[in-house]
Amino acid sequence: MSKKLVRTFVALTWIALFGVARADDWRVGIRGGLAVPRLRGGGNEISRGYESILAPNLGVLVERDLDPHWSLTLEAVYSVQGGERDELQPITADLPGLPPMPPGRYLYADIKNRSELQYLEIPLLAKWRTKLAEDWHFVVLGGPYAGFLLHAEQKTRGTSRIALDQNGTPLVIGRQPLPPVSFDRDTDVTDELHTFNWGLTGGIGLLWDVADGHRLTFEVRGQYGFREVQKDKTNGESHTGAALFLIGYQYRFTSHP
Repeated sequence: MSKKLVRTFVALTWIALFGVARADDWRVGIRGGLAVPRLRGGGNEISRGYESILAPNLGVLVERDLDPHWSLTLEAVYSVQGGERDELQPITADLPGLPPMPPGRYLYADIKNRSELQYLEIPLLAKWRTKLAEDWHFVVLGGPYAGFLLHAEQKTRGTSRIALDQNGTPLVIGRQPLPPVSFDRDTDVTDELHTFNWGLTGGIGLLWDVADGHRLTFEVRGQYGFREVQKDKTNGESHTGAALFLIGYQYRFTSHP
């Protein structure tokens, strides 16, 4: 399924962007800004309860004007997805001295977990624009994207006593509760996640034609990944998603006689 989607995506992109076009139909640019990603869904105690984080979102683009109102844009984006959980939650790390738990049962600790998933994302966006003033345009945009996982890390911080349940009942070995345990560690979880994702992105924005051939863009977007990130569903069924606040610069090529 994934390979067929990639081939279809590449073919449509090639047809849409690289047909016959004049030089002044093309723009190249950069854009970047702030992402507010969150892992949504979850499916079990390990993966639910994640809140939004702040992360960078940086990219380059090529845009082809189709007519005075429509254009197509292909981007290559460094995108950080993920989320953060700061509460009493299941322990997934192997800690020496802890008793084994039955399948589906967990020990708990009051710690912070931050998941950071780094992707190369390739959005193909259709854009519709209309003039608001002499040099300003309003834009609506949307389209699919493909995401390729570069690296994923689980960053755990905090020192906590071990609890038997979500109510915080202390784990007692002998007659004394275990002393607090440090959970500070960074764990590479790249191999536990799917390397390919896909989804949709859409938003609105403003274009400002600053000077001949030069343009600034201001956009607010939302995106959602359709594929759960975990390979093993016993670890959850989380989906990526983010709000994006972006500023960009574009340069338009001109034809010369």
